Amino acid sequence: MSTKANQAAHRVLDMLHGRARKVAKGDPLAPPIINAAKYALPGAPDHPFPYGRFDNPGWQAIEDAIGALENAPTICFPSGMAAVTAALMALAGPGARVLLPSDGYYTVRVLIDDFLRQHGIEPVLVPTRQMDGYDLSGFDLVWLETPSNPGLDVCDIKAICERAHAAGAKVCVDNTTATPLLQDPLALGADMVVASDTKALAGHSDVLFGHVASKDEALIERVRQWRKLSGATPGPAEAYLAYRGLMTLELRLERMCTNADALARLLQGHAAVSAVRFPGLETDPSHAIAAKQMVRPGFVLGATFRSEEAAERFIDDCPAIFHATSFGGIQTSGERRARWGDDVAPGYVRLSAGCEPTDALLAAVSQTLDTL
Repeated sequence: MSTKANQAAHRVLDMLHGRARKVAKGDPLAPPIINAAKYALPGAPDHPFPYGRFDNPGWQAIEDAIGALENAPTICFPSGMAAVTAALMALAGPGARVLLPSDGYYTVRVLIDDFLRQHGIEPVLVPTRQMDGYDLSGFDLVWLETPSNPGLDVCDIKAICERAHAAGAKVCVDNTTATPLLQDPLALGADMVVASDTKALAGHSDVLFGHVASKDEALIERVRQWRKLSGATPGPAEAYLAYRGLMTLELRLERMCTNADALARLLQGHAAVSAVRFPGLETDPSHAIAAKQMVRPGFVLGATFRSEEAAERFIDDCPAIFHATSFGGIQTSGERRARWGDDVAPGYVRLSAGCEPTDALLAAVSQTLDTL
């Protein structure tokens, strides 16, 4: 087992047994759903649970569990974008210059353009593949998303963090497509990590959730304060669902990553597909860096078909692909990303490999490809 994989395995053990080590006789292993806006608070208001907007035992359970994987204090949020907003508010003050991937999740760019520019925040957009050589002088924050969504380009987190810190900038990494089990940005030098746990971490396509993690106590306290003051708080039931899904993350990722690798190699060799993007392919431009900083290259891949029509037919006709936006669920899903305005070919399909039996998944996909 590689060093990265061994470290991840020990963090999984801590995640799975963290709550179990603390429960008293007769306490439930699963965290209870506590629907509470009010708590008993006589005397000085110095209790961890003074009011429902401040904290909830269910939040603490999921934060402890994700924190075991991140190896860092973690704050949970009601969605990935709520986590992104909290990170930006903690890291980018008025007038900040922010280096942002032009090929990352587009909603982050829209948020900055529509709301944060009014505070003088200046975004500079650069493709992920150009981040490694980009001059970081004069930036306050470098925002990375690697592998990028949806193009699956990769940049060198450790090298960028070293250059950013030398230039006086903080680094935040959106680690949604990798999860802390496949990539550890904080260990590579990032100041903060954000993720949409709606995707693989919760994994069952039934809850919106997100988190922020950082080893910097001052930064994580700013994130906590933002959640309390803004009211960007997750529901107790949502925290429970995220916790329940998290418990099987390692098992799901094992099958999802195996399926993604098999799908990439099947698609790469088929006449109906003109190009495949997957960091696990030796011919992929992201392969070398991904192999260096990731435990495995992930479960998301891209396939370019000859036309928009062929791409849509492939998704709709394949009985093993669920046609939807988002990714990271148990079912393999696909989406033609150009329909959202992403800078990809009209026939580019982002595939998120699910947990189906590998041979059955490959057979269904292969049969559909042969009809295109």
